[in-house]
Amino acid sequence: MTVDVLVVGAGPTGLTLALAAHDHGARVRIVERRPEPFRPSRALILHPRTLEVLRPLGVTDAVLERSDTAPAATLRLGSRVIDTSLAGFELPGTAYPHLSLVRQTDVEDVLTRALADRGVRVERGTELLTARDGDRNASAVLRSPCGTEETHCLFVAGCDGPASTVRACAGIRWRSRPYAAEVVLADMDLASAADHASPSGAQVFAGRDGLVFLFPLGEQAAWRLLATRAADGGAGRDFGQPGPVVPQAELQRLLNEVGARTRIQRLAWSARVPLRCGLARQFRRGRLFLAGDAAHNYSPATGQGMNAGIQDAVNLGWKLAFAAVRAEEGPPTSLDDNVLLGSYEEERRAAAHRRLLLTHAAFWAEASTGRVPSWLRGVVAPHAAPVVPTLLKQRRLVAEAVRVVSQLRVNYRHSSLSVQGTPLLRGAPRPGDRVPDAAVSVEGGPRRLHHLMAGPGVYLLVQRDADPPPPEVVTSAQVTVLRLGNSPGRGLVAVRPDGHVGFQCGAFDPAGLLGWLTLAGAVTSHPVTPSDR
Repeated sequence: MTVDVLVVGAGPTGLTLALAAHDHGARVRIVERRPEPFRPSRALILHPRTLEVLRPLGVTDAVLERSDTAPAATLRLGSRVIDTSLAGFELPGTAYPHLSLVRQTDVEDVLTRALADRGVRVERGTELLTARDGDRNASAVLRSPCGTEETHCLFVAGCDGPASTVRACAGIRWRSRPYAAEVVLADMDLASAADHASPSGAQVFAGRDGLVFLFPLGEQAAWRLLATRAADGGAGRDFGQPGPVVPQAELQRLLNEVGARTRIQRLAWSARVPLRCGLARQFRRGRLFLAGDAAHNYSPATGQGMNAGIQDAVNLGWKLAFAAVRAEEGPPTSLDDNVLLGSYEEERRAAAHRRLLLTHAAFWAEASTGRVPSWLRGVVAPHAAPVVPTLLKQRRLVAEAVRVVSQLRVNYRHSSLSVQGTPLLRGAPRPGDRVPDAAVSVEGGPRRLHHLMAGPGVYLLVQRDADPPPPEVVTSAQVTVLRLGNSPGRGLVAVRPDGHVGFQCGAFDPAGLLGWLTLAGAVTSHPVTPSDR
């Protein structure tokens, strides 16, 4: 089997990357060293932006079928109880104005099934031993129950977690430090006190020693507990991986200390998870790439892990695929100078660094055992509780917070792949910006823009009075042209497969457009049809 992209790791990041690369024309192989999916999974939330980037891959509806898209949460600050909703945010620019509670295992199952429907099987029990970058291709040595093999491909994508083999083989340095707090995870059945109603929806308890979360999303029991506590500082910790079991009595004490009037009826499993924050010095070396936890580690605060990995994967998947199609014409003049491939690290490492600062600040407030955060949680928060409902009614303020947390504000304006044409198309998103959802008129009828772009490839949005695109654009299998009848003018916007603007101009500029499409790999000087591959 000839392979363009070898994906190492079959968590949400690896599965998404394999799907994105395949749907944009690459021949994909995905391997996973574990013989069975890793259980129990840890992530429990998908953000609006993640649902958006999954939509062109045809899996968002299936994920939403397994999600709670109108989650309610009860915040308990001492004796104060505040009910709130995690849906219906004032986010008119997205089709998903809500947080979605969903198990990581369900997301992985949807993605695995989507790959299988496309004829791509996850090769479980297959471990990467070594990977090496080369001038014309990359090579990898794999070990499976059938033996050891060496395989060649154009690119290797390391989605193999914090202890990444791909990262080690690439010689990429890793900067990280452990947190003084660790996470406690458990699946359990709960029985409420006789004089207290059974909990419904997510429960958040603020205590002096940290926050305690209860989600009705357990995999082996009805409830998933997530709590923070001081780490023991033991040597040899496997960061990010479940460690020793936590006794039921200790878990019950955690609940009692934050005032949860409930009793653990049955404990299905539990674990302590040591944490660190870290960022790879590079996300790429030659033909070896890193994504997800192989490239960055965060605390669980604000639920970034699975979301960040999926967004990495969508950004990288189409670029590897377009570069693979371009390679059919012959070897590139210089892989190091390839703007398309280089833009992945430019864009996603900067986003990861900003996200690291966000999660670090949030985790300090949530879990730090220092005197100031402990005092804020244990003393200030209960006294400030009466103000919280008023703040939650400030819909614009809440919506802006959701935009920041869910990465709807991320842009790639400084990327080499973001090109501004002449003149500027005023009132439109700038190159590098995410394209918001909006009502548009195409072929006479009102439509939603994101619905029209719910498929792979580049989308060229041309204003009503713009000249027809060049033949090379119209005949490209990777480009879809949409003429917006409700947008007067002669300008155009080229939207990348991940929903960000790549090029825009206020007057039709065929040379500028073709230049950008060639830079992005969507148009080649000698078009390659699927039958040629």
